[in-house]
Amino acid sequence: MKMALSLVAVVNLVLSGITLAAGAKSYQVTGTVLAATGSMVTVQKGSEKFEIDIDPATTKGSADFKVGAKVTVTYVMSATKVEASSPAAESSSPNPMSSP
Repeated sequence: MKMALSLVAVVNLVLSGITLAAGAKSYQVTGTVLAATGSMVTVQKGSEKFEIDIDPATTKGSADFKVGAKVTVTYVMSATKVEASSPAAESSSPNPMSSP
């Protein structure tokens, strides 16, 4: 139990430092670990499941997540791809306000 609490503290400290540097809004989820790998953790909070990618280089102890442990994960949302749609086509009829 002491190890799990230490792990939670480390994850919170590391991730909060990253989010402050980036300036993005941070979020937290506290729940039970359903699955964990070196690069991902699945946390269940009530009936919701959160799959969160973990960067092992910046999150020390992420490989120590144990299924069934209670954890608090601090995270930010970030886009991996953004596509802009083409601007709306201008109307072909003349604007009555633009006449002299």
